[in-house]
Order: sequence, then C-alpha cells, then structure tokens
Amino acid sequence: MRLFVFGVGYSSRAFVDAVRDRFDWIGGTTRSADKAKALQAEGIHPFLFDGTSPGTGIADALRKATHVLVSIAPGEDGDPVLNLHRADLAASKAEWIGYLSTVGVYGNHDGAWVDEDTPCRPVSKRSVQRVAAETAWLEFSDDTGKAVQIFRLSGIYGPGRNTFENFKKGRARRLVKPGQVFNRIHVADIAGVLALAIDRPGTGIFNVTDDEPAPPQDVVTLAASLLGVAAPPEIPFEDADLTPMARSFYGENKRVSNARVKAELGYQFQYPNYRIALDALAPEYVGR
Repeated sequence: MRLFVFGVGYSSRAFVDAVRDRFDWIGGTTRSADKAKALQAEGIHPFLFDGTSPGTGIADALRKATHVLVSIAPGEDGDPVLNLHRADLAASKAEWIGYLSTVGVYGNHDGAWVDEDTPCRPVSKRSVQRVAAETAWLEFSDDTGKAVQIFRLSGIYGPGRNTFENFKKGRARRLVKPGQVFNRIHVADIAGVLALAIDRPGTGIFNVTDDEPAPPQDVVTLAASLLGVAAPPEIPFEDADLTPMARSFYGENKRVSNARVKAELGYQFQYPNYRIALDALAPEYVGR
C-alpha cells in the first residue's frame, strides 16, 4: 500500500506515525525545501506544493497511491488539491481519500448539540471556505466513485501544543464568556480515528471530537492545579485583548457529538475528555 499526504503537519504527521508500518511507501507535501529535508529524514518522500501550481512528481505519485490524506486548508479559489490535481486523483488507484475539515462549519448554535446531520451555518470566512471545499470533495466522490471521508476536527491539542505550553510561555489566560463551551480533540485520537477509517472506506462525514465540551477557563484552571501554580485571574471576554480570529472563535458556541464515529467506525477514544488528557501530559511539565 502507498500513502500520499497533502500537507504533512501536526495532525497528519501523527497519523503517519500511527500507520507507518502498514504502508510500503509514504509521500507527503510541504511548502519549503528545509521542511522537505526533514520529511526525508523521517522516511517520508517529500514533494514541494504551495497550492498555486501542480507539484513536480505529484501526478505520478498520486496515480500509484492507494490512500490519500488531504490536510491543506482551502482558499478563496477553492480547494488547491482539487484545483490542481483532480484529474490525477480521479485516475489514481486510491481506495480511500480522507479530508481533514473543522467543526467550525457548523457555525454558532448557542450551545446546542450538533451532529453530522446538522445543517452547516458557517460564520467566519475560513469556515465558509471549508463548507465549499467539503461540498467539492463530496461532488468529486459522486463523479468518480472514489471513497471520500470528511473528518470534522474540533480544537486540536497534544504533545507540544496544549495549555501547559501556554503556562510555560507565560501566555495562559482564563477568558470567561458565560455559557461558552468548546470541544477538543487530542492528536492521538485524530490519528486513531484515521487509522481505523482506512479499513472502512466509504464516503461519509465524521465528527472527530471528545465527549465533553467544556468552558475554556476550566481547562486552564485544571492545568494550573496540576502544575501546582496559581490560576491566572479571570478576564471577562468583553475586556480581553484578542485578535479578530481569536475573537471569532468565541462567536461559535456549540456542543459537538461524536456518536457516529463510535457507532460506525467503532472507535474508542484514548482521551475522551480534557481531564484525562491533561493528567497524561502533566508529567512532562511538572517541576520544570
């Protein structure tokens, strides 16, 4: 089997690590020559792809690929992979194509539960673009018969990217907006879901998210407790100094169900809530 990854980053690299022994060859794209060298050192055949023109060698690699993961954000012109390599994918041997999207496509639901059948009401520009990209991938599946699975990810965290890192860098804050909750997903569970999904090809949409949507300040409070330090003072949301992008996240309030990924893929989460995950991550930071 041969795996090709568009956009080898935090989440897709975790997937590669989880399934490395199952593939005879793995290739992946990056934007920079320096990162290409790093991929080569990790045993991933590198290809340069910036989304503006077809990448050298990618067409041939795709024709031979049995599995393809797309972890590249769309732009104003749509999905760059479909724009530039649609015909190559259509002609490929791909048994499974996975597309990493976001729960941001649901928009705001005032804290109500949403699932994969909930109509998308994207608020931000980037989420509007994601909905368009998802639609394009599903149309590609209809047109070609290729199995395309869309994975809507909630807030991603894990080793090297978590609340403890914010404390370490002096950036931990407790922003409080009454009623606000977020779902999260540990990167190991993203990798676990994808590793299971490749054995169950078939077009569909899955929320990849934890069991427990929770207020963001609760996560910071627990992290402080595990570190043995005082929690930072609470800051009312309306008084917080936030970038427009950060502020936009707080404009989307919903609880995202993961029932389908459990029922249809049979996945059991390693980190079903932030408390279990922070307990596992804490030893790397306590006492440092």
